[in-house]
Amino acid sequence: MGNLQGKVAVVTGASRGIGKAIALALGEQGAIVYVTGRTTGDGERTIDTAARQITEAGGEGRAIQCDHGDDAQIAAVFERIGQEAGRIDILVNNVYKIPSPPAWGGGFWDHPIQIWDDQVGIGLRAHYVASWHAAKWLFEAGPGAAVLNVSSPGGQSYHFSCSYGAGKAGLDRLTADMAVELQPKGIPAVVLYPGSVATEFIQDAAATQDIDLSQSQSPQFVGRCAVALLMADDLMDRTGSIQWVEDLAEEFDIYEADGSRPPRYAQRPGSKA
Repeated sequence: MGNLQGKVAVVTGASRGIGKAIALALGEQGAIVYVTGRTTGDGERTIDTAARQITEAGGEGRAIQCDHGDDAQIAAVFERIGQEAGRIDILVNNVYKIPSPPAWGGGFWDHPIQIWDDQVGIGLRAHYVASWHAAKWLFEAGPGAAVLNVSSPGGQSYHFSCSYGAGKAGLDRLTADMAVELQPKGIPAVVLYPGSVATEFIQDAAATQDIDLSQSQSPQFVGRCAVALLMADDLMDRTGSIQWVEDLAEEFDIYEADGSRPPRYAQRPGSKA
């Protein structure tokens, strides 16, 4: 999939953060990019703004409002895309719901049970539902289509809360097994592992809390690495695997805007950082 010009991509949860950055990077390669999310309008963190910026970047952005906690809304999104585009070449499952208040520490007994539905229901189940509805349109695209699931090192080590880890570990396993079932169709499914990312949410939190962003990846850096992966000639050979952003940056010679490259993720298994 070396050339993404005119390819049809769907990025869930793309009003901001990593999802938006991946959507913009796809737009830079000339893709038609459908972005979903709950927030609409002219604000900086909306799917409408993301769609406009995708078009400005050289692609074609199309926004569809969707609450990914509602199966019917997810179904409607993919039916609309199928009717409009006739196929889906790339599905990026990224949508995630940050609990309110965020679960940054404490025991599972300290958090409302609803946190499970936020972090596993949206961060895992909604990806399964989106993939289920997207499947027939991925099959229309045929070999060369791809599924990218945005996960986290929280799938392998403790981060934030046990429900967060359960969701990420589940997504990793889901992707590996989806890859087995998609293999006969010639469609790869891979997991993306960013490190610490300075999303808008994290930057907002850093303004009032002691959070060190000096070692963080920018969403734009993650987005460019994700799209380089999707354009890789050997993507099918990577199906079912976890792809770390830092490895992709080295492989595809990608840097931050200032010419730097974030260090190896400190909590990565085997890291000496």
